[in-house]
Amino acid sequence: MPRFSIVVPVFKVQGYLRECLDSVLAQSYRDIEVIAVDDCSPDSCGAIIDEYAARDTRVKAVHLPENVGLGRARNAGLQRARGDYVLFLDSDDSYTPGLLEALATRLDAVGDLDILVFDHVRTYWSGRGGRSQAADLIERAGTDVFRLKDRPEYVQLFLVAWNKAFRREFFVGQGFQYAPGLYEDAPVTHMAMVTAERIGCLNRVGVEYRQRRQGAITKTPGRKHFDIFQQYEGLFAFLADRPELAWATPMLFERAVFHMLFALKRPERVRVTDRKEFFERTADFYAHHVPAGFTMPEGPTGVYMRTVAKRLYRAYQAAQLAARAKTAGPNKVVRARTRAGKRAYAGLYTLQRRRSPDPGLAVYTSYWDRLPSCNPLAVFEKAAELAPDVHGVWVVRKELAGRVPDGIDHVVRDSRRYWEVMARARYFVSNVNFPDHIVKRPGQLHLQTHHGTPLKRMGLDQRAYPAAARGMDFDRLLERVDRWDLSVSSNQHSTKQWERAYPGSYESLDAGYPRNDRYYGAGSEEVAAVRARLGIAPGRTALLYAPTHRDYRTGWTPSFDLARLAKALGDDFVLLVRTHYFDDLSPELSDLAEQGAVLDVSRHPSVEDLCLAADALVADYSSLTFDYANLDRPIVIYADDWEIYSQVRGVTFDLLSGRPGDTPGAVATTEDELVDTFRSGRWRGPEATALRAAFRARFCQYDDGHAAERVVRRFFLGQNAGPAVVPLENRTPAPSPALG
Repeated sequence: MPRFSIVVPVFKVQGYLRECLDSVLAQSYRDIEVIAVDDCSPDSCGAIIDEYAARDTRVKAVHLPENVGLGRARNAGLQRARGDYVLFLDSDDSYTPGLLEALATRLDAVGDLDILVFDHVRTYWSGRGGRSQAADLIERAGTDVFRLKDRPEYVQLFLVAWNKAFRREFFVGQGFQYAPGLYEDAPVTHMAMVTAERIGCLNRVGVEYRQRRQGAITKTPGRKHFDIFQQYEGLFAFLADRPELAWATPMLFERAVFHMLFALKRPERVRVTDRKEFFERTADFYAHHVPAGFTMPEGPTGVYMRTVAKRLYRAYQAAQLAARAKTAGPNKVVRARTRAGKRAYAGLYTLQRRRSPDPGLAVYTSYWDRLPSCNPLAVFEKAAELAPDVHGVWVVRKELAGRVPDGIDHVVRDSRRYWEVMARARYFVSNVNFPDHIVKRPGQLHLQTHHGTPLKRMGLDQRAYPAAARGMDFDRLLERVDRWDLSVSSNQHSTKQWERAYPGSYESLDAGYPRNDRYYGAGSEEVAAVRARLGIAPGRTALLYAPTHRDYRTGWTPSFDLARLAKALGDDFVLLVRTHYFDDLSPELSDLAEQGAVLDVSRHPSVEDLCLAADALVADYSSLTFDYANLDRPIVIYADDWEIYSQVRGVTFDLLSGRPGDTPGAVATTEDELVDTFRSGRWRGPEATALRAAFRARFCQYDDGHAAERVVRRFFLGQNAGPAVVPLENRTPAPSPALG
């Protein structure tokens, strides 16, 4: 029988679940069991739990047949717990190193406790953190063992399940169960605290309590917050059945009303339209349960509680208004005026926004208003087929307007028609973000297609990497994220990274990248035609070298001698070089192209064409690697600065580990190794082929030639059903002409 049972209820936390489970399983104290309860989560949480259970016998996977909510998911885990002590850990939080060892040491020193409370630290999405409000109480407790009746100030300990180790026989023997709905922690915590004979505290931060920007149920306003009344009714029914606990009634009554007032004043919980009713329900609770001789607390809490006792809602509002007036600074008004002034300069835009969105109008943009390309272009083309009633308009820069292909309607950014279109369109499609001045109106929908699989750190994760985050305004970034309705992903790795790096209320759409459909739809004739347009002679093996941008470099210079590699390859090969769009054109590359040593394709309008034409890819850390893997052609990673890149930019996994799924093929870290990789044939040998297969299975999860259709049906047509993802073994990518 294990010493500790850790129950982890799981629902829609795929971006955080691995970190949570790793924090438990990596504890130095090993005598544990982890009961991970999949509360019918619609994402990949269930599969992650099964993965951990398969490789660590301490993990027990429980899959509930239907979603029952946090409280009852905890109950399901509790039923299966066998440990001396049971702990509950929310699946987006994590344990600090050494916590369980410290708990075991304390219990060994003082004997069995009914409850052992430990501290926590809040980790905010913005990066801020700090001591818990209970830190001083926990510190003052020292090594004392006490009852709450003797130390009533400890009723103020944080009302959650996850900062306590409960003796299982005590918890189960008292019949404690978490009720359905929100605020389920409060009554059980109070019941346990007032009935426990031996309570102790451990002055140690044990949990990193993640304050998610979006997704936390306590930060989603709505009627669910009225659950608090039923939860506390359950607590007071429990007290009524136990007359020996009469001493606890006044203190728990005060805590209950305080908790209700706490919820009432928070807009992220109780909506404005529900506040009066919520206040009245609080007053009902007060009138029904107020103990005889109850003494009002002092200070602001007493002020608010008196308004509840006398049912004076207007007096409550007045007290709230006075409190806000003290904390609101004059700069807030100035900032509001400044924002309004920035929008007002486009008077036409303001005027047009008064009209209803046009259900037949969609706006597209790629790479900050460059030419039509990437995922948005693939969506645009498929929408023309499946949703012909929706007219698509592209936003482009003025200097590029003359290069937009015939037949594509477009507007120049900041032109008169631009403001009309941005005000009236119902649909917005981009692979980056629309500008900050765009106001999302009710009835408008935004599709974020992204433009790659994240090897490098993105979004909020960049805060830890100053060179990569130089000049980035994270508050503005999150305002843009708040406009997203759907976020497209091509694999579970991306889905988890997007949800973590861009916290928002959007829905993840695991459909595949629309731009990668071409790799399954193109036949040998199309591939040959693309190669002919590029000037690649029949029979020559084409290598595409596509390096990514370096945040720590200014300008671009080749990382190896391009001419040397071209010469070493001989006439049977041709080297195509495409620099990143962030990098300026390279004079050295232009000279080599003029000499015929390489083909400079840096400004070719279609990277998909280049991939179809190439028999193999030479890449470093570019996201193109993940797209190219769909073609099932050789990939060589040239990584001469991996240590610098991974430290400066940050990475989500080790591309060079050599583990199946991490590394897509042969790896070279020096110029000599790169030359030898091709001369020796290692670039397309059996080891490279096996690595590529595992890499494709991990990162080409949803790319099967039907991604654009799935996206269009979901976004434009509102259809949840789309083509089922074709199994990897049944997909046929475009043929490689030289390699066969």
